Amino acid sequence: LWLPPLRGPVRLMETHCSRKSRPVRDTLRRVKVKENRRQGELNGPSSVYVQVVGAGSRDSGASLYVFSEYNRYLFNCGEGTQRLMQEHKMKIARLDNIFLTRMSWETVGGLSGMILTLKDTGVPQCVLSGPPQLILFICILSAAVRPYTEPQYKDDTMTVSQVPLFCECHLIFTLFPTISSESDSHLKDVTESICKEKVTRDSSLVVAYVCKLHSKKGNFLVLKAKEMGLPVGTAAIGPIIEALKAGKTVTHDGKEIRPEELCTPADPGPVFIVVDCPSEDFIQPLCTNHILQRHQTGGSEDSAALVVHMTPESVLDTDQYKSWMERFPSSTEHLVMNEQTFTPHNTRSHKLQTQLNLIHPEIFPPLKLYKSKEPRASLRTPNIRAECLMKFQLRPKLEWQRDAIPSCDSEEFVKEAAEVPNFFEEVEECRKFQTAESISTSGEKFPEIVFLGTGSSLPMKIRNVSGTLVNISSSQSLLLDCGEGTFGQLCRHYGDDVDEILSRLSTIFVSHLHADHHTGLIHLLLERERALNSLGKAFSPVYLIAPVQIMMWLNQYHDHCQQILSQINIIPSKFLCDGAEIPTVETKSFIQAVLKKNDLLKFQTCYVRHCKNAFACSLTHQSGWQLVFSGDTMPCDAVVNIGKNATLLIHEATLEDGMEEEACEKRHSTTSQAIGIGMKMNAEFIVLNHFSQRYAKIPLFSDDFNSKVGISFDHMRVLRYLHPSILPN
Repeated sequence: LWLPPLRGPVRLMETHCSRKSRPVRDTLRRVKVKENRRQGELNGPSSVYVQVVGAGSRDSGASLYVFSEYNRYLFNCGEGTQRLMQEHKMKIARLDNIFLTRMSWETVGGLSGMILTLKDTGVPQCVLSGPPQLILFICILSAAVRPYTEPQYKDDTMTVSQVPLFCECHLIFTLFPTISSESDSHLKDVTESICKEKVTRDSSLVVAYVCKLHSKKGNFLVLKAKEMGLPVGTAAIGPIIEALKAGKTVTHDGKEIRPEELCTPADPGPVFIVVDCPSEDFIQPLCTNHILQRHQTGGSEDSAALVVHMTPESVLDTDQYKSWMERFPSSTEHLVMNEQTFTPHNTRSHKLQTQLNLIHPEIFPPLKLYKSKEPRASLRTPNIRAECLMKFQLRPKLEWQRDAIPSCDSEEFVKEAAEVPNFFEEVEECRKFQTAESISTSGEKFPEIVFLGTGSSLPMKIRNVSGTLVNISSSQSLLLDCGEGTFGQLCRHYGDDVDEILSRLSTIFVSHLHADHHTGLIHLLLERERALNSLGKAFSPVYLIAPVQIMMWLNQYHDHCQQILSQINIIPSKFLCDGAEIPTVETKSFIQAVLKKNDLLKFQTCYVRHCKNAFACSLTHQSGWQLVFSGDTMPCDAVVNIGKNATLLIHEATLEDGMEEEACEKRHSTTSQAIGIGMKMNAEFIVLNHFSQRYAKIPLFSDDFNSKVGISFDHMRVLRYLHPSILPN
């Protein structure tokens, strides 16, 4: 992906993320260093390793990070990848390349947010490689993509060859003629012409990657050279070192010195392969591919040191795939990345929730892990199962490293909390207060509000982006916004029960089309279909209440990547505004279905003061409670009007008091402004939400906070029978 200075605001999927624009930076220092290095002779880096980002679990899809002192690479970028890299201090701003194995939401779900972050951090160029549909997926960014038809990619660290694998059971469609020109303008022309056409999706293609590190000359043995009387530390030593490293014999003081006497052996450069084999349809083309066969020969410099298998257990367990693995020499290491991994990735989130759970177990339930029920394949080839941050060192020597794997020890988290002075005494006082304030409503639990994402702009280690689950009853749920990683948050909150929760979900409201509010939608829809199928329940589309412009994005993804439109019945948000004329019988029937499925008397929207086509919503239940969700907005009287005397107002409070000017510029609210809207509508209780990520754990409080106001945390539950005063405030 070439990221030139874009004309006008970046509009991704009819959206741009509401981040403060940054001034154009001077050329990054590392870029200048790279340019200077390219003027000299190419010599491979001294240190290179492959590291697991997402191990392939259901909540954190398979993604791989490759480090050298010259370059950084990412293989696949599913939802939550950026959040994991940020939490575990993998510098996104250093990425040079992103390689995608196929066009599936599992591999590209986090790409939109990643591109925005790369642009924000001043990265001058990042190369995107993958299937040709990738151009269509991101052409709205005016970006150029290097499809698999391009020649090898080569930089200071390695040469990467793309190996297309076509399954035999699908029709193969030619998406565009082979692109051989490296001209940016030519790629731009091709991109624009393709984007104007309706091109058939092609699920018959995946791309494998063969990566060969550049050879590295041996190291000069300085101490031994001194012992042999060479002029170490003088200008005369330079030509001698250069000749010896080049493999030449030199003569000094009449004595002949061979390269092997003063230099360690040269490293020809190991090979590693990344293979994504999503179904049995791809096994035959994988096994017969002559490019991959070349790296299965033992004793050759080209034999693979490492093969990464992004392959489900059902495929791994076939005799044909097992035989293919066995063709590699015994020295080849095999890394398996799929849902058979049971280690947590977002450890900071687990840590905070464990500590908050000490204060109130019902409001802050412990997080869970989803464990696949699929049996593990009985592989005959020795292999390693991926864990988050596991490394395989490619240079200076080949070895596995586990020291960076994060620990998720609840006992340690509790011990750390106990180090805070008087912590348990304060917790005990808090619990006494909770007991005194609790009221009984005959055990009535619903509605139950589960905050899945409470941060703004981009996902961070403590707060994910916008997403709120409303459990109306034990069989009815709806979702308010669906930012990137919402499904992963559901997995971490419900664990093995996530399929049951998804099966109850009938309605999704998307407030507006900024990326932090809707880019988790496709993954959620696909996982919901999987859940219904797994539970043996009849499929029914989700009712999607959103700005109608969302269909441009969904249509594009449906046409060029995966079938998705059958998953939804669209209800444009504007038709739920007070006094709106509903143009079609179908839309009227969809609205009635939403009310019936969720036992609602009313579902109302209104325009708010944010971007174009941004909405708030209000839902009134048959039992009398009313919930209002502001979405993103400046203080807005329209929200007050649809929420008079509401039971609960969830209102964005992106910025602290004193930042009214910046809030106005970004069209957001401060804490006191949000509270003011709640007071104006006479809401029984107000929960503040959508905090700027500058407030990592707790937003700054204002004098307007009172017993009617609470703050939200990721994975916090608001239960009907809990007295509002015991919520965080």
